[in-house]
Amino acid sequence: MFDPILVPLDGSLLAECVLPHAVATARAFEAKVVLLRVLGQNQANDTTNLVNLVNWQIKKTEAKLYLERVGTQLKKWGLQTQTAVWEGLVAEWITEYAQAQKMKLIILSSHGQSGLSQWGISSVVQKIIYSAQTSLLIVRAHQPVASELAEQHYKQLLVALDGSQRAEYVLPMITLLARFHKAQIHIVHVVKAPEMARHMPLTREDVDLSNRIVARNREEAANYLDQLQLRSPLDGINVQTHLLTSDNVATVLHRFVEQEHIDLVALSAHGYSGNNSWPYGSIVNNFIMYSKVPLLIVQDLPAKHQPIQVDVAVRERAGN
Repeated sequence: MFDPILVPLDGSLLAECVLPHAVATARAFEAKVVLLRVLGQNQANDTTNLVNLVNWQIKKTEAKLYLERVGTQLKKWGLQTQTAVWEGLVAEWITEYAQAQKMKLIILSSHGQSGLSQWGISSVVQKIIYSAQTSLLIVRAHQPVASELAEQHYKQLLVALDGSQRAEYVLPMITLLARFHKAQIHIVHVVKAPEMARHMPLTREDVDLSNRIVARNREEAANYLDQLQLRSPLDGINVQTHLLTSDNVATVLHRFVEQEHIDLVALSAHGYSGNNSWPYGSIVNNFIMYSKVPLLIVQDLPAKHQPIQVDVAVRERAGN
């Protein structure tokens, strides 16, 4: 499933907030963790080539030693690790590396070396999210990780389903996480009230029609959730289903996360209305920007791995 896992790091304490989640995820999936550091590309000319080459060797050595120290911490948890150092455009090369090495999951900190900002994610992370063709785990960077690396424990997991098979693509992954962490899964289905004509006040007939549609959809949704719990992948898992009604699906889901103290939100990249032309559906886009808890996005589209031409003189792998 999620093997191997790519963990890009930029050397900052904020970026290291992903490490407890890397331990929690990799152990659950018995996955290898690849630690990647991409150093910013130098714009050199003939007079500075030698200086830049020396600086690059120093930075590469420092980055390699840094990743090896992090890898040592992960190995204490019984994880298999690999390290790589490259030079180039950070977001672009992380994406290219993930595709070339067929990474099944990328774990990203919302912010890193540039520090926290008013935006939900940094510009580099945004580029990776919307160009990577794989599953993602986005961790909100709030505070640096402790000096002694501890495993993140997932106890309350949220899965939002809309009744489509595409949305259910997340279930095998979240079930495995729940089994490993002995967590409770909250499966939430939100029935959205239909949008009625707004050019004039709603008539009594309009309100009755809306109520009938909601009641019919709630009945179907209740049957769907009952059948879902009988499926074998969820056997033995502590599962609670929740049938909610709201004019705004994203708002009610965020409220649910806060009320139930959810540790991790898991969503498929697309639902029943998802368009393959866009990387993610509207609810996923909303949670990418505004979720206050870690967000697992399971990609439901097949990966398109294309050959990548690597300029070895500029982008050099430091080794394992």
